[in-house]
Amino acid sequence: MSEGVARVKTYLDLVKFEHTVFALPFAYAGMLLASMQTRGTGWPGWEVLLWVTVAMASARTAAMGANRVIDRYIDARNPRTAGREVPSGKVRPAQAWALVLVSLVIMAFAAAQLNPLCLALMPLAVVFLIGYPYTKRFTWLCHAWLGVTDGAAAAGGWIAVTGEFAPPAWVLWAVVIFWMIGLDVIYATMDRDFDVANGIRSIPARFGIPRALRIAAMSHGLTFALLLLVGWVTDASGWYYLAACVMGGILLFEHRIVNPNDLARVNVAFFDANMWLALTMLAGVVVDVTWRTLT
Repeated sequence: MSEGVARVKTYLDLVKFEHTVFALPFAYAGMLLASMQTRGTGWPGWEVLLWVTVAMASARTAAMGANRVIDRYIDARNPRTAGREVPSGKVRPAQAWALVLVSLVIMAFAAAQLNPLCLALMPLAVVFLIGYPYTKRFTWLCHAWLGVTDGAAAAGGWIAVTGEFAPPAWVLWAVVIFWMIGLDVIYATMDRDFDVANGIRSIPARFGIPRALRIAAMSHGLTFALLLLVGWVTDASGWYYLAACVMGGILLFEHRIVNPNDLARVNVAFFDANMWLALTMLAGVVVDVTWRTLT
């Protein structure tokens, strides 16, 4: 592997670029549903698709880059995260901040190509993107901050097409908020003992793992209800509801494989299950809007 390719891989690992699959499908779903609702066709055009993709990928890169450099001292003390790129020295803090800055510039440019509201909302988006790592130092509601931040992707897909908020955009946002709360609480169970010992705030640290998993399950139950509400507010076809039921099954599976006495499959629940949930959402919306466009 050449030095340049290895460097690119290091930066991709730094921001866990593959985790973009969580938020981006919901951004696309919001974009397609908005186009269907306002234009009578599920296809918003290549230009909108391009700039939504660029905006969302750059936003997530900025958020993860900032997260890694802000948390570098915490990560260095945690055996699970000590090998990450910044605490291990593979990427210097200044390099990580440079990546964040470049990503924010690209995000602003992409937002400007979409519509004035997207650009006007960017300062608020930056506060949420950069602010998340600090919340775990002060409140166990840090998972909700993450949910609001990632949920903006779904609402952003809608706004990118319409240039305005509407009830479906709020419901899509809520879906991702409660979905992310649940999955982030599950993920945080792996660090519960470290967090308690080091004063890091989280739901598992505050309430213990059994109660935390119950909170995650309730959050995901609400996620499923909101998924059904998305179908109602967008006049979706049966294809969407079929996909929503599959997503409900994935959420149920996620909670069946993780319990307080066995956290060995947390990574499966966190990444694999939620990757398939996000892709199912996108597939369901694509089939739904295609069906409605043709019929």
